[in-house]
Amino acid sequence: MKHAAPAKTNAARILDGLKIAYELRPYEVDLEDLSAPNVARKIGMPVEQVFKTLLTVAPTGEHFFAVIPGDDELDLKKLALAAGVKKVELASLKDVEPLTGYIRGGVTVMGAKKAFPAYADETIELHDAISVSAGLRGLQIILAPVDYLRAAEAEVADLTKAVVR
Repeated sequence: MKHAAPAKTNAARILDGLKIAYELRPYEVDLEDLSAPNVARKIGMPVEQVFKTLLTVAPTGEHFFAVIPGDDELDLKKLALAAGVKKVELASLKDVEPLTGYIRGGVTVMGAKKAFPAYADETIELHDAISVSAGLRGLQIILAPVDYLRAAEAEVADLTKAVVR
């Protein structure tokens, strides 16, 4: 039985418009476990190459995207410093879809309802290819980090906590 090609998402259309090469990689969604390590296992990539997109908010009401490796934790102080604000916190889950147009497990910078400033963890540049959500649960986009940074208009910064492994 032949599988249908995954549907084009806004993120994929943006990459097409920029003439950026990418691969759409579908996976079986587990609503009990939307974690990056689980997604990484399902798409056959190391978790440090599967980047998750988090929406944050400053006390001023400004929002910022943070794009970090799937096995890392966002350091809110480092993001605030990179964004030039006093502090940030994770946006409330109930605010994510109205602000971005995406649901948890399917958030991506590209094609979001509002173009909030985006910051990607500096480790993104260590890889030949990374994976980010295509804007739907169950579909990842795999592309070169330099192309992702250009398409997402993301700045690179140190964003993660030192995690003892």
